[in-house]
Formats: sequence, structure tokens, C-alpha cells
Amino acid sequence: MAEDTVKETQEKKEESEKLKSDIRKAEKTMKNAGWFLLYLVIFLFVIWLLFFKIIGITHMPSSDMEPRIDAGDLLIFFRMDKKPKFREVILYEMDTEKNGKKTLLVGRVVATPGDTVDINESNLLVVNGNVINESEDYLKITPKRGDKVTYPIKLEEGQYFVLSDDRMNGMDSRYFGPVTKKDILGTIITLFRRNNL
Repeated sequence: MAEDTVKETQEKKEESEKLKSDIRKAEKTMKNAGWFLLYLVIFLFVIWLLFFKIIGITHMPSSDMEPRIDAGDLLIFFRMDKKPKFREVILYEMDTEKNGKKTLLVGRVVATPGDTVDINESNLLVVNGNVINESEDYLKITPKRGDKVTYPIKLEEGQYFVLSDDRMNGMDSRYFGPVTKKDILGTIITLFRRNNL
């Protein structure tokens, strides 16, 4: 009988140790799951921050920047840059139809705040009294468009004069005037060619 009692005590002790071991494993699993969830939340926050506050991705909405950027090309832009420099390509929104609906546009900054912009009789772009010599033939002719802009135009603080590379057909500041800082979504940092996918 004493032998049975010792055996039962030993079995209870083993069960107790097994139960304690199982509890420790469960606690460790819960702790690991907690760390996993924390890492997952941090990862998702970083992704959200990166792609919704710092970097943006969109497609080229039109052929306004051809031949440099084709319609449909994937554009990566830096959202934090709201003060573009001369010759930088920007992504911006404008109400082109005057219906309250904004149109996504891409263009090249040709004049910054404080500059005076004119288009002379020879359809050449003049900034601060100097003819802008464009290196590409397709950029040399810049005809006036629309009747909203009266030349010469002096840009105020936070205004940019933006032209498309397709100077003959593109929608840009010649139609609707200067682009303001609040209209700028970001500066294009790179692109990926669509290549007839």
C-alpha cells in the first residue's frame, strides 16, 4: 500500500510538473504572439507612413510629358517636397474644367516664386528677361494657350509656373496660370516604364 501511495504521489508530481511545463509553454507562446502582433503593427505603421505620407506611387495620367514620360508609366514621387526647384518634374492637381473636380497633372517647373514669366512673339519662353534655352528641340517652341494668363506674369510667394514637355498639346500653366504650393502633391523621383505591358 505504501508502494501505491508513493507511486500515486510520483504520478501526481509528474502530472504537476507536466502541467507547469505546459503553462510555461503557453505563456511563452502568448508572449511570442504578443511580440509578433507588436512587430506587425509597427510594420504596418511604417508602410502606411512611407506610402501615404512620404512616398507616393501613381501612373502617368496623360501624354503631356512625352517623349520623356509616356502615358501609363509608373511614377514614384516624394510627397514632402512642396518647394520644387527649377526644372524639377512635379505631380500636381488643378481644376482644369472649373467644375470643382481636380485633374492629376505632371509638369516641369520653369519658374519659381519671385520670377517673371513671359512668352515672346517667337513663342520662346522668357524668365526674368532671359530666353530659356531648352536642350531638346521639342521644348524650344512654347506657344501661348488660352486667355486666362496675361503675360508677363510675376509669380508670388508659393507660386510656380509649370509647363508640360509636350509644349504643343500639353495642359499646363499656360491654360490655368501658376500652380500653388497647395496644389503640388510631390516631386517625381523616379519612374518605371510600362513598355506595352
